[in-house]
Amino acid sequence: MADLNLTNIKKAYGKVEVLHDINLKIDRGEFIVFVGPSGCGKSTLLRMIAGLEEISGGSLTIGGNPMNDIPPSMRGIAMVFQSYALYPHMTVYDNMAFSMRLTKASKEEIDSQVKNAARILQLDPLLNRLPKALSGGQRQRVAIGRAIVRNPDVFLFDEPLSNLDAALRVATRLEIANLKESMPDTTMIYVTHDQVEAMTLADRIVVLSAGYIEQVGSPLELYTNPANLFVAQFIGSPAMNVVPAKVTGSGAATRLEVTPGMPFPVPIASAKTLEGQDIQFGVRPEDLRIAEGAQFLFEGTVSFVESLGEVTLLHISVERAPELVVAKIAGIADYEKGQRVRVIADEDKLHMFDAAGLTLRGKA
Repeated sequence: MADLNLTNIKKAYGKVEVLHDINLKIDRGEFIVFVGPSGCGKSTLLRMIAGLEEISGGSLTIGGNPMNDIPPSMRGIAMVFQSYALYPHMTVYDNMAFSMRLTKASKEEIDSQVKNAARILQLDPLLNRLPKALSGGQRQRVAIGRAIVRNPDVFLFDEPLSNLDAALRVATRLEIANLKESMPDTTMIYVTHDQVEAMTLADRIVVLSAGYIEQVGSPLELYTNPANLFVAQFIGSPAMNVVPAKVTGSGAATRLEVTPGMPFPVPIASAKTLEGQDIQFGVRPEDLRIAEGAQFLFEGTVSFVESLGEVTLLHISVERAPELVVAKIAGIADYEKGQRVRVIADEDKLHMFDAAGLTLRGKA
């Protein structure tokens, strides 16, 4: 298997540039997930790695070998698409063996590779079935098995679970996680818009927006230390609450005024340069709790209650917030529409962003 390097990668369609100076190093054996909103360029970037889209600028290497001008079939890559694209008249065995037969591999080699892939994906009892006799999750596993038998240097997954229902998505996601454990030296790149898939599968997540990389890091790194407002609101569900706030005082007297007339003490390293400035303040719904003392972050009126059993989501109308503030309260909480509530969070759970949307935490 191999490492993969993207250096100053660009993609343009005519005069329209859709990917801008993408720089990324992927180590051998890593599971990398590309996430971002629709149209951010994640699938285009994956297709460029596969050789299905031409690279407009920059360089791509796999295992140290330049790949810009190498055709897809010679890049040592196998790709799994959204669509299963199985041959309906072929059995599971024959679908998985087809690409090896095209390369004139021996019957013994084909049989060994197919049965090994079937064992990894728990397809052994299904090898003689036709695709029409399989569930959606089983068909996707056959598509993955078809890629495994090619023994590629790099696996590419382009939203492979998007056609499955909720229950099958969970089951197949676990199977992909088990697949990675069974192939620890295999490099895998996975595209999804589902952040749950990204958080549970990835060694590192690459967050893209409008053709730029916003941040690269481990799932928990992106969750706890987002580089900017976009990442902060994209990672996490429900999304992070963001409201305008003002910094007052400096040093030990630093205060963050979120609710009018109720300054909240917050440690900000760059407080001297921020004093008197308006900034963006963020806190995740799961970090909010009902305030029992005199101090609070938000006070407002409950506009909507979502009782989900394991958690209760309170949607709160707060005076200075441009949108409803969401508080994620553990368990079954007895609140009603129109009720006044106060919520608070621990200081180390608060996030601050400057006018450009860049995080302020940790600045000198």
